Amino acid sequence: MMLPLQGAQMLQTLEKYLRKSLPASLKVYGTVFHMNHGNPFNLKALVDKWPDFNTVVVCPQEQDITDDLDHYTNNYQIFSKDPQNCQEFLGSPELINWKQQLQIQSSQPSLNEAIQNLAAIKSFKVKQTQCILYIPCETAKELAPFLLESKNISPSGVKTKTINQEMFKLSSMDVAHADLVNKFWYFGGNERSQRFIERCIQTFPSFCILGPQGTPVCWALMDQTGEMRMAGTLPEYRDQGLVTYILNYQSQELGKLGFPIYSHVDYRNEAMQRVSYNLRHIPIPRGWNQWNCVSL
Repeated sequence: MMLPLQGAQMLQTLEKYLRKSLPASLKVYGTVFHMNHGNPFNLKALVDKWPDFNTVVVCPQEQDITDDLDHYTNNYQIFSKDPQNCQEFLGSPELINWKQQLQIQSSQPSLNEAIQNLAAIKSFKVKQTQCILYIPCETAKELAPFLLESKNISPSGVKTKTINQEMFKLSSMDVAHADLVNKFWYFGGNERSQRFIERCIQTFPSFCILGPQGTPVCWALMDQTGEMRMAGTLPEYRDQGLVTYILNYQSQELGKLGFPIYSHVDYRNEAMQRVSYNLRHIPIPRGWNQWNCVSL
């Protein structure tokens, strides 16, 4: 059985329930938070039952799924209180069209077994990507204070280099800058990812540092789940502390808006792990999961 949650009261109640399950529910919690603040990506939330749900899935509206190959749009955020027994619900053809190229994102690595089982049943190929989930101390203090017991954070306050005000200027991204972001984004580099980046720039706050030519040399965006994503720096401007500066500024500004703030870093990206440590972001290993699904 699949129940769509309609109306502000049900979605606000869902947000409260999800908050109690952080950080496992973070990807879905962040998405529902923005659904409760205007729903700028026009998403919907579905549960197996209500109010005592086991599994919740957030996904696009049917009318927005117009390209079967666009896994950036065909994106599903999942949280389950019972990951070992959610396979039947996730396998419902009314819930997810497994013949499309799609992405599943979750803060729960334990969903992997159900998704792999569905891959065998539904005949699709699946690739799991796991990264380190990072949550700023201030966000943890507000949403999940028990995480502050972690000792894997910088003992001192956040320290960032000051930027040369004559050479660099803080600004926001313009949709015309999407091709630059797309070029350097690990998950991008194609026409569909560029459309997704354009939509994120048009919809959510974005941040960048303009260089001497008046164009971005360092930037950071956010997506429909509230995650700080797609940060990058032009190669010739790296090792100057710019990405630390822009991520710290982004975190402060989003915090003022009350947004849940988090990000992810690849296990091989030691430089960004050091940046996250210096920003006093709390690491949650295996806390960021993405499954890319392609029909065979």
